Amino acid sequence: MTIVEPYRIYIERTDKTRNMARFYAMSIEPTLFGETAVTRRWGRIGSTGREMVCHFARETDAVALFLELLQKKTSRRLQAVCLGLKRE
Repeated sequence: MTIVEPYRIYIERTDKTRNMARFYAMSIEPTLFGETAVTRRWGRIGSTGREMVCHFARETDAVALFLELLQKKTSRRLQAVCLGLKRE
């Protein structure tokens, strides 16, 4: 399976008065077994953070999850540092 449109995003939320410095990164990538995976990473800026990977048989399902999560995260006032539905 080949991903037609690779998706990647990195967003941050900072508030010095609350000592808040968070990041959220998400991407869609192919797996070694021909599936599509949505990889999410989050945590405090400067740390490794946590990671979660969801596997999908169809790319359209992965894109649907990506866009749903993107909408939720941007509605929480996270700032897109490098908002990219990038084509590579």
